[in-house]
Amino acid sequence: MNLTNQPWLSYASDLHIELEQCQEEGKDTSGLAKQVAAIQALPMEAPQREAEAIRLLDETRRLPIRDDYPYKEPSDLPSIRRLRPDGPRRIETSIYASGLYDRIYGAWLGRCAGCLLGKPVEGWMRDRLVGFNRAISNYPIQNYMSSGHPDNIRKRFEVSDSSEEYFYDGPVPWINNIDCAPEDDDTNYTVIGLLLLEEYGPAFTSLDVATAWLTRLPLLKLCTAERVAYRNLSNLILPPDSGMHRNVYREWIGAQIRGDIFGYVNPGRIELAAEMAWRDAAISHVKNGIYGEMWVAAMLSAAYISDDPNEIIRIGLSEIPSKSRLAKAIEEALSWPGQGISWEQALDRIHQRWDERNFHHWAHTISNAMIVAIGLLYGEGDFEKSLAISVIAGFDTDCNGATVGSILGLMLGESALPKKWIDPLQDRLRCGLSGMDTVSISELARRTAQQASAIPGDI
Repeated sequence: MNLTNQPWLSYASDLHIELEQCQEEGKDTSGLAKQVAAIQALPMEAPQREAEAIRLLDETRRLPIRDDYPYKEPSDLPSIRRLRPDGPRRIETSIYASGLYDRIYGAWLGRCAGCLLGKPVEGWMRDRLVGFNRAISNYPIQNYMSSGHPDNIRKRFEVSDSSEEYFYDGPVPWINNIDCAPEDDDTNYTVIGLLLLEEYGPAFTSLDVATAWLTRLPLLKLCTAERVAYRNLSNLILPPDSGMHRNVYREWIGAQIRGDIFGYVNPGRIELAAEMAWRDAAISHVKNGIYGEMWVAAMLSAAYISDDPNEIIRIGLSEIPSKSRLAKAIEEALSWPGQGISWEQALDRIHQRWDERNFHHWAHTISNAMIVAIGLLYGEGDFEKSLAISVIAGFDTDCNGATVGSILGLMLGESALPKKWIDPLQDRLRCGLSGMDTVSISELARRTAQQASAIPGDI
């Protein structure tokens, strides 16, 4: 691993993302593009390059929101709750009487399966991804993808078994290269969320989350907003400032992939699931970055009591501000099936709106949340179809596959999941947390069910 070329530790390198981020937040960015270009034109080794980037980031933070900006997007929990629409908040469920473990085990397995499906093609553009699966007679996706194909296909689609694009050791996790669920940040965060609950209980704070990260997660296991937040925390910049301070990735997908565990432990406790997700998200994200995690946690809580993807999505939306960019985007996606738009046409619309070659679009909460919604809506409760749509869409394939797999897995339970998607995991997950290596997925599910049962009913 080359420490001189680690991404997300240089402020100047991604200043152009701050320009886009500020524009989307409704800030007046007059003259900002010229300043960004001037700083990025400085030699990489020039000391003033980083100094100027820091100066500019501190200035952009203070920029006011335009008066004509149509969205209302606070980051603090009381304001978020004031701006959310009506919702059930809590729905009584008899899940404790039967099936809690089966549902939670299904959620863990579904998360690992969706992550595994999307991981080897993470970073692929849609044309390449669709073309490859057509060439191997796997479109729509019906099976995990393999690298074991004739040389002409491997060469045409640049299929490799080893790639420096991966941040974890080992071969690219094609199905022919794995003997269990591979390590990934999508699952590392779910495991650390469980450890957090075991150590601090359901009343954990954002500072507890920060402590868990600094204790258990090596810095280079984190990406984008989380890596910046970790750096901030190490410098005693505490939540919620740790999520905003010089963090150009503050609305990216990193928090959205961390909310699952808080839905798992809150059957029907929708508001509490979203609140726990807020406490977690606030250490690294703001605004829609936070809402993405709250939405996912609330959907998972709702998946205990509903098997209707449309209803689950809407219950999730009831925990975030209705006049946010995320809520408006998901509402738009919800309207498409009723307009007779097919799932392929829905994905076309996402690619027309978001440029997959723009990393800010590729990794943003909203673009990927729309894909999650489309996977759930058009998957119609079918595990395989839902995973297939969420991954073939492109963008952050492992994250979206993991989130959709998690929701379907919880909704259906382990006993209803197709064996071809579950058996290759061999009930084992590789983990990148300090002091952990390979863990039993069923044991993680048992411990999660224990946490769900231990949360007081009147909390």
